[in-house]
Amino acid sequence: MQFDDDADLDTSEVKDVRSSRIPGGRATVGGGIVGVIALLLGLFFGVGPEQLGLSSGDTTPGAASSSQAQVNQSCRTGSDANTKEDCRIVAVVNSVQDYWSQEFPRRGGRYSPASTVFFTGRVNTACGTATSAVGPFYCPGDRQVYLDLGFFNELRTKFGSSGGPFAQAYVVAHEYGHHIQNLMGTLQKSQDGRQGAGSNAVKVELQADCYAGVWAHHATTTPDKATGRPLISKLTDQDIKDGLDAAAAVGDDRIQEKFQGRVTPETWTHGSAQQRQQWFYTGYQTGDMARCNTFAAR
Repeated sequence: MQFDDDADLDTSEVKDVRSSRIPGGRATVGGGIVGVIALLLGLFFGVGPEQLGLSSGDTTPGAASSSQAQVNQSCRTGSDANTKEDCRIVAVVNSVQDYWSQEFPRRGGRYSPASTVFFTGRVNTACGTATSAVGPFYCPGDRQVYLDLGFFNELRTKFGSSGGPFAQAYVVAHEYGHHIQNLMGTLQKSQDGRQGAGSNAVKVELQADCYAGVWAHHATTTPDKATGRPLISKLTDQDIKDGLDAAAAVGDDRIQEKFQGRVTPETWTHGSAQQRQQWFYTGYQTGDMARCNTFAAR
């Protein structure tokens, strides 16, 4: 994945609270086996930690001045995105939102931007207090994506993904897929408390995978609002393979087999490895969000 070296990055779309310490609050999910259980339930869940039984809280994090200033200063251009992980995520956020802010008007809608919050350890959100064990998630209460960048190393070392920059981009684009669902009123379908291979929870997650693929299809042709040129100048076949591999690595069957030694489809919340790959690739091949109707698929 290659970014336009001369592109200007918009760091206002990212809030960095990694150097902050959250006073008070109680996170009921930590490390060890409890953290693993939370991760099985919460990974890419997209509906906020209150669904996972985390502590209540309504504090929206403010950017820690030292961390935010560092991102603002170090992530200025596409060249920075090509060499620094933090800046790469900023650039992916910019690209994803460039696409959806242009696609929504074409479909008669209006796109409302969503910030991405970088945090470490624990974070307060409008959906409650969450720890890094939950994995990346989207909170509809404050319309923000939450991401501990350390997760990307775990995606490779714990879950067996091949890794790579586009695996990271897939994760970010998936979470923004939940934002799209929230804007369209679809996300609430996942909050009926049901699990299983045919549940709405699974269908919502697979649709978010498909939306991530739709963005990937258009990533190298979507003009950036600042330069008029695509922010992402190149995606290779290997990039897409890395995205597909990441999607498979977080399939319910793969995670259950790895962490509990057996597969129990009746408790699925995200879909199988094959399904996650299939829907990401459907979005990537077609570039059409209308083809992402997982609720109509059998």
